Amino acid sequence: MGVSRASTSVSTAAVPRGRAGLRDVLRRMSVPLLFMSPALVLTVVFFFAPVVILLAISMTNMSTATGLSNYQWIGLDNYSLILRHPSTPTNLWATIRYVVFTLTLFNVGAALVVALLSTHVPRRAGFIFRALWLLPRLTPSVVYIMMWKFIGADAPYGIISRYLLSPLGLPSSNLTTTEPFLFVILTNGFLGASFGMIVFTSAIESIPKDYMMAALVDGCTAWQRIRYVILPMIRWPLLFVTTYQTLSLLTSYEQILLLTDGAGGTEVWALWSYHRALNNYWGNFQWGFGAALAMLLVVIGIVMSVIYMRFFRFGDLIQEPRIEAL
Repeated sequence: MGVSRASTSVSTAAVPRGRAGLRDVLRRMSVPLLFMSPALVLTVVFFFAPVVILLAISMTNMSTATGLSNYQWIGLDNYSLILRHPSTPTNLWATIRYVVFTLTLFNVGAALVVALLSTHVPRRAGFIFRALWLLPRLTPSVVYIMMWKFIGADAPYGIISRYLLSPLGLPSSNLTTTEPFLFVILTNGFLGASFGMIVFTSAIESIPKDYMMAALVDGCTAWQRIRYVILPMIRWPLLFVTTYQTLSLLTSYEQILLLTDGAGGTEVWALWSYHRALNNYWGNFQWGFGAALAMLLVVIGIVMSVIYMRFFRFGDLIQEPRIEAL
């Protein structure tokens, strides 16, 4: 009898104590949630809600033929059609080549090289060098692509054909049509390298000078300073630029649309989705099929982000620094 009374008193005392603990947790979380609420609202409104809408549209046969009210739910038929579509292997391979070459050669590779070079020269010269690399990003897209078309045009108008190929006795041609994939990489590469250059330059400039001076005192060469001091110190910017530029390249098609419109094997996945959903020769906009194509890009982007975070050891980057007590 005494045991039952004791257990009853313990249980009744535990209820308010548990509620008090829950209230304490909510009270502690209220301030962080209040500060995070604007970002949470923006994320929900501009990311999660569009993704949910996109997923819903991708499971319908919505098009200009059905309108916005007479469509039917067809489940995963659009995704099944993508797997059977004859253009899927070609466009997927074009997307992989476009993302890999542009990312490695320009958006990360050239951006890192330019940042390293411009931070190891006099400050004024480095500023001018970086400013020149910003010009493609400051130029309107139509003007920028017109410049590249003029560069690759046939002689006597094309700069490459007139001043490089003709003096060497090589046949001139319109390079934007004979080598469309090369020009797609060049146009997007010079445009995307400027973003990584700014981020990498800021990260390199923020490295404490003591580390560089210690490396010089120890007799490290320039490559050793880059390999063992600079690159480990900018792992976070490397992760950010690589992830952001990969997602950007997966969904970008503006320059490709203006330069080739997908001709010559340059129909990347995002441009394919745009053509099917918003602009095609037949005028039948297949919104459901285009949404399914775009939804696959969302899934691929999430998978690539997870892979990058594992490769750059995201957990080590965000952990709190260890303080050793003497």
